[in-house]
Amino acid sequence: MQDTVPRERITACLIVQDEQEHLPAALASVAFCDEIVVVDGGSRDRTVEIARAAGAVVIESPWPGYAIQRNVALDAATSEWVVEVDADERLCPRLQASIQEMLLAPPPGIELALCPLRHRFLGRLLGPSAKYPAYRSRIFRPASYRHDERREVHEGVQPRERPVVLEGDLEHELADGLGEALRDMWSYARLDSRHLTPPSARGYLTGIVVRPLAKLVYRTLVDGGWRDGWRGMLKISLDVVSDALVWVLVLARRQPAVTQDLSKEAWVEGEGEDTTPGHFGRRRIGHPKILALAPRGRSGRAAREWLQGLQAQGMDVVLVTDEVAVEGDIPLCTVTRFRPLAIMRAIDLETQVRELDAVVAFGRRARIIRRLLPSTLRPVLPGMRPEDGIERCAELIRRLLTPSPGR
Repeated sequence: MQDTVPRERITACLIVQDEQEHLPAALASVAFCDEIVVVDGGSRDRTVEIARAAGAVVIESPWPGYAIQRNVALDAATSEWVVEVDADERLCPRLQASIQEMLLAPPPGIELALCPLRHRFLGRLLGPSAKYPAYRSRIFRPASYRHDERREVHEGVQPRERPVVLEGDLEHELADGLGEALRDMWSYARLDSRHLTPPSARGYLTGIVVRPLAKLVYRTLVDGGWRDGWRGMLKISLDVVSDALVWVLVLARRQPAVTQDLSKEAWVEGEGEDTTPGHFGRRRIGHPKILALAPRGRSGRAAREWLQGLQAQGMDVVLVTDEVAVEGDIPLCTVTRFRPLAIMRAIDLETQVRELDAVVAFGRRARIIRRLLPSTLRPVLPGMRPEDGIERCAELIRRLLTPSPGR
């Protein structure tokens, strides 16, 4: 039955190769879309036949890399929106409905939406061990976003502004068996290592030992990965080993990376730059994002007033607080208790939504908690102090985050 209420159109974009077993379920989950585009990289099984039988527009393109192939699909889409789905992913019914609700009345000025990604690993859906909700930028306007073709992996688009967060999961069939999980780990580690240049001896020590051990502790205790049982601990262990393996492969190669080190790329309008070196970093792009920590009461009121001023200056802002009933239009990330572990999880969640430029604390309690946070969860902008006033802070933010003409 055709929709009786007009809405904007959406195209499902899939890039595939030898996916005859997974593809039917993926195609069924996007059957509500107005158009389906499948780009095949050279399948030797029935993948193309299955796609055409489902009514998809099929483009046969010899495999050039993930980002380029995704852009081939975007170029073929004819709708106002696209949803990107891999062959081993399925949109659950609630996510399908959430997308259609958004298409009926897209929020003004918003060109991208996030959806939660839920991994199924060895036959069971994972939660905190896989950083669920693990938001992904899969629904967007192709006229506004494209994939960075310099990247072989981690090619997903990054939001320029605060995106819409949809309800319902994008379920990912991560691995049916341990052998498949090990093959995936090796494949991604090998691709990741090709983007990195050899660091110093200290850099190798950090990449191979220090950071993986810290990640193991963080994912197990702070994220609560232990709650997913042995499957969750195995998933965390594989991720940790993968991180270390990347740098082992770089050490074994001991040659310049075959692709450019993206952490040193010049900032380009609409593309942005990496703020963290290496394959672990994300790109800083679009409006600056400032997060404030403040418990309920006087500190919370001061934080809201400051954030409202920055928001009026075009900044993306969010307040992490334990106060539930708050007037105004400042985005909130509410915690039940204003304590370090809860704050860490809240900041981590906001980082999934969009990369942070600064975390600012209001009040003594918030300042103490901020000092306890890992450095990756408390980015700073040197010299920025809320007491200096909104105009001065906004000017400093723009000066520090806007690239100079010579870069």
